[in-house]
Amino acid sequence: MIFRPIYTIDTIYHLDPTELKKMGIKAVFSDLDNTLLAWNIRDSNQEMAILNKKLAEAGIKLIVISNNNPERVSKAVSKFDVAFWANARKPLPFGILKALEHYNLSKENVIMVGDQLITDIQAGNLAGVKTVLVKPLVETDKWNTRINRFFEKIIFFFLNINKKIEFKESLKWMKN
Repeated sequence: MIFRPIYTIDTIYHLDPTELKKMGIKAVFSDLDNTLLAWNIRDSNQEMAILNKKLAEAGIKLIVISNNNPERVSKAVSKFDVAFWANARKPLPFGILKALEHYNLSKENVIMVGDQLITDIQAGNLAGVKTVLVKPLVETDKWNTRINRFFEKIIFFFLNINKKIEFKESLKWMKN
């Protein structure tokens, strides 16, 4: 199904680079707002720096795929030397597909991590990459995201009929 993530974990900060290497992952594509940092914070946090360092030490690249404009994304990630692709137009897959091409990556070696079914997971699934749904970092959202969250509740209801989506502590757990 287009909205069903392959994996679910509590937070992107629980990703284990060793486990990702075993999966053949060479890049983590990540949403920015409410995935890597709270949507209402303009600067990067230390957790992002630590995650980026751990991934880099394992030979895995962290790349932000965001619908935000380049100025917003750059301000949030530039001091930690995190690559990014702005104006991604999620839920369409084009931003992810262009980033795959730009960074010379294969779909099989990438995961897309995000906090929204309607944008992040749908775009990742349409692009053919593995998808990871995380819980939002904060419970509030921008006005436009609140609209998505309303429809997301309906989608969660239908997804949970067949198989309940449960957030786990790591990717070591079974797929959704």
